Amino acid sequence: MNLSRRTVLLAGAGAAAGLVPGLAGTAVAATRDLQPYASYWYPDSLPAGTPGTGITWRGLKTWSAATDADLAFNASSVPLAARFTPTPANTTARGDQARIQSLVSFGPTASNPSQGAATADYYALTHWAYVDELIFWGGSSGEGLILAPNAPVVDAAHRHGVPVLGNVFLPPVAYGGQLQWTRDLVQKDATGHYPLAAQLVAVAEAYGFDGWFVNAETSGGNAALATDMLGFLTELKALGTAKGQRVTWYDSMTVGGSVSWQGALNSQNQAFFQSADSMFIDFRWSQTTLASSGTLAGQLGRNRYELWAGVDVEASGTSKSVNWNAIVPTTAAHVTSIGFYRPEWTRNHLPATRTPGDFHASDDLFWTGATLDPSKPNLTATWRAPAVSVADRSSVASVPFATAFNTGHGLKWYEDGAATSDAAWNHLGLQDRLPSRRWVVRTTGQRPAVTFDFADAWRGGSSVLVDGALDAPTTLDLYGTRLPLGADTVVELTHRVDSGSVQVELAVATAEPDTAGGAPPYTYFPVSTGDGWETSTVQLTGVSGEIRAIGVRLTAISGPVRWRLGGLAVRDEVVTPAEPTGLRVTDADTGNLRFAWDGAPGPVRHYELYRTLPDGTRRFLGGTCQRAFYAGGLVAEQGETEARFELRAVGELFTVSTPTTTTHTW
Repeated sequence: MNLSRRTVLLAGAGAAAGLVPGLAGTAVAATRDLQPYASYWYPDSLPAGTPGTGITWRGLKTWSAATDADLAFNASSVPLAARFTPTPANTTARGDQARIQSLVSFGPTASNPSQGAATADYYALTHWAYVDELIFWGGSSGEGLILAPNAPVVDAAHRHGVPVLGNVFLPPVAYGGQLQWTRDLVQKDATGHYPLAAQLVAVAEAYGFDGWFVNAETSGGNAALATDMLGFLTELKALGTAKGQRVTWYDSMTVGGSVSWQGALNSQNQAFFQSADSMFIDFRWSQTTLASSGTLAGQLGRNRYELWAGVDVEASGTSKSVNWNAIVPTTAAHVTSIGFYRPEWTRNHLPATRTPGDFHASDDLFWTGATLDPSKPNLTATWRAPAVSVADRSSVASVPFATAFNTGHGLKWYEDGAATSDAAWNHLGLQDRLPSRRWVVRTTGQRPAVTFDFADAWRGGSSVLVDGALDAPTTLDLYGTRLPLGADTVVELTHRVDSGSVQVELAVATAEPDTAGGAPPYTYFPVSTGDGWETSTVQLTGVSGEIRAIGVRLTAISGPVRWRLGGLAVRDEVVTPAEPTGLRVTDADTGNLRFAWDGAPGPVRHYELYRTLPDGTRRFLGGTCQRAFYAGGLVAEQGETEARFELRAVGELFTVSTPTTTTHTW
C-alpha cells in the first residue's frame, strides 16, 4: 500500500467554479481567466504532450516571487499562533504523548480557487485542537507534483496554532511517475548545492506556510540517487529551519534507492528520518514494527512521537479497522503519533445532497466519537476517536479575543443578524477560532443537542444552537483560555432565544480543574435576555488573575428551549481598525475583476468587499485576509454605467473601519 494509490483520481478533475458570494446577475463569458488558483509545479522538466483543460504546466526551478502574478492572492497573512494544553477533558487523553498529522486534499491539484468559492459544500475542518501538522495533500503526474497550500487553509490553521506543509509528490511509475522528476528535484549546481531545496524554502516563505512533506515513490532509483535525495533533504531541512520551517519524510524510498514501504522506522529509512523533523510511517505497520520504531527513535536521540503511524481513512472512515492499541494504548504509554490519510472522508462519503450540518455531524463523530462529548469518551467503540487519546489544545491566549462561531462556510453571509448575501460560500480564512471541546455538556438532566447551525447567524455563516428540554441547569463548556484579566475586562455575549424561555449565565473560571476530566471551577454571571439578537456586556466583578475557561449555563424557565449563541468577545476596550487605502481594480475582463489595496495600519483580522448598488444597498462580495481579491461574473445593473465598490478592514472584535471606495466603468 502507498500514499499515491488513489491520488491519480485527482488528475483531470476539472476546474472549480471560482466564484465568490453575493454576485449579482448571470456569469458572463470571458476571454481570459483572471481567477487565481492555488499554485503547483513540476520540479523542472515538464511532461511530453499538452496539458489538459484547466491545467498549467510549469517548473519550480524558474519560479520567483517577483514574477508570480497570483502571489498576492495565495500568500497567507495570519501568523502561526502559539498553543497551550489545558487540563484534559477526560482521563484517557494525554497532552504530552501522541499527536495527529492530517493529510487532506481540499480540492483538485489544478483549478483549486485561491480564495474560496460560491458553494458551502467544502471540507471546512474545525477540529484543529487535535491536529499538530496539516499536509496540503495532492499532486498528479498529469497536473503537477509540488503543491503550495492556498491561503485560506493556512490562515485558518495558523489561527488555531497548526502548521501547514506543502506537498512534494513523486508518483509511482504505475501512476505516470518519471524518475527524471526525482533527478530534477535533487539536482545539484556547480557549487554542490541543491537549487530546488532553496526554491522550496523560498516558496514557503513567500506564501507564508510552514514547510514540506516529501513523498518519493518513483521506483527505478539506485544508491547514488538515494544519496542525492539524502543530501537534498538535509539541505532542505537546514535552509528551512533557518526560516522556521519543517520537513516531514514519507516512508517510501530506502537508502538503497528502491521504493520499498517499510511500515517502520528501521535501517532502510532512518537516515532520511534523521534529516527531517518527522516521518510518516506507511500503512503496513504492525504492533511489533511500531514498537521497534519507537525504540529506535529513542536510540537515535529522537522523540518517538515524531513518527506518524499512517491510518488510511479515505475509503471507510470511522468503519476502518485499526489496531489502536498498537499506536495509542489506553493502559500504557502511547507508542507513536497518528497520521490520518484523507480524513475528508467525513464529507466525501456523504450523498451529493449533503448540507454543512450533515458534514459537521459526520466530522464530529470522527474526531469526538459517538458520545459527541469529549468529557465522556466511549472506550469500547471500534472507532477510537482522537478525543479519546489526544488532549485538545487552544490558541486563545490574548485580549481582545472574539468569535462569531463562523466555521468558514455557509448558506448565506450575515452581519448583525441580517443576511447581506444570499449566496452559499466557503472561505476557510474567514473561520473563527472555534471551541475545541465539542461539545462538553454538564447537566443532571437530559443532554440537549448542541451543533453549529447554518439556518441563522449573527455574523458570518453559522451560530451555535442548543436545542433540548433543559430539564436541569445545563453548562456548556466553550473555550479553554489563558486570557489576562484587567480592571476593564468585560465579556460580551451575543445570543437569541428562538423558542421557550431560558435564564442565561456566563460561566468563567480563573483556575483549571484539579484533575483531568473535572469541571472547571466556574463563577456564574447573569446575562440579560430579550427579543431577537441581543449583545450583553458582562462585568467580571469579583474575579481576577487569568480566565482559564469560558462557558455558558442555561436554565429553562419554560421549555423545550432553542437558544442560539452568535458571538463571544473578551476585551478591555473597543478598538476600531484603521481604514485601508488605495482600493483599485488591477485587471478586468468583462465582469471578472481583480482588486488590490494597501493594508490598514495596525491589527486587522480580515477585509470585506462590498458592491454598492444604484439604490444604495450594499451587497457582500467576499472577505479575505489578503490584500487582493477576485470577483467574477459581475454584470451591470439596469442603467448603471459604473460599478461602485467599498472595502472595509475588520478588527479582532469584528469592528469595521470606514470604507475605502473605487469604481469600475462598464
